[in-house]
Amino acid sequence: MEMRIACYIPDDYSFIHVQSALRGAGLICRRFPSETSLMRALQEDSFELILFSADSHSVNEENLNSWLNSCAEKSIPLVLLSSECSAEQVVLALDAGADDLISPSCNPIVLVARLQAILRRSHCANTRRLIELSGFSLDLESSRLLDNGVEVELTPREFKIAWLLFSSFGTYLTRETISMAIWGVGSEITNRTIEQHVYKLRKKLKLGEERGLQIRTAYTNGYCLEYCKSESKKSVDRSAGSAPAFAARHG
Repeated sequence: MEMRIACYIPDDYSFIHVQSALRGAGLICRRFPSETSLMRALQEDSFELILFSADSHSVNEENLNSWLNSCAEKSIPLVLLSSECSAEQVVLALDAGADDLISPSCNPIVLVARLQAILRRSHCANTRRLIELSGFSLDLESSRLLDNGVEVELTPREFKIAWLLFSSFGTYLTRETISMAIWGVGSEITNRTIEQHVYKLRKKLKLGEERGLQIRTAYTNGYCLEYCKSESKKSVDRSAGSAPAFAARHG
């Protein structure tokens, strides 16, 4: 199936860089000369993802929010491109409703990997306010998480962490990102505090081999919600009596 991506990237150099990366991955990139022309095309055509430059002088907080709301209504993932990609800016963009904030000069391999991860997640989410995955259902409006129709009692912070992990399925979230998203900029939250919240979330959701989902922890990368790798478990079982084998790259 052909994946079509709509782009509003005024800077020629940035567009060529992005277009080249996407073309190498078999992704079709259609460039629009203005915000108006892109908006008009969205009414007449369909796209799997929108790349929108936040560096443009015409972009301000008001019309950016308008774009975010428009994309949410159409259930189209929106990725912002910005030369300023500090941790704070990334968190603010995600909190506003964008699916990611990426530098236009990002490594082509990393750029494609992040966009493909977003495209995969978009097929799992019914809307930007509802996520359904492996029997779990998360409703952002009510801050409720259901496990096969049964509500799981979570604290507000536990639900926020769950939402971050489920909405970023397959992608590592750093401890800094989680800290800023949950506790806010400038908060001095220790790694131990985050570990405790993740530990309780694992227990309440009963994640593991039996469920087929796990929250993987990597010291340098943070936390990632992913499917359990049954084949890795089998290889570990076969190697019983010898030195333990790692079940994943970052385990």
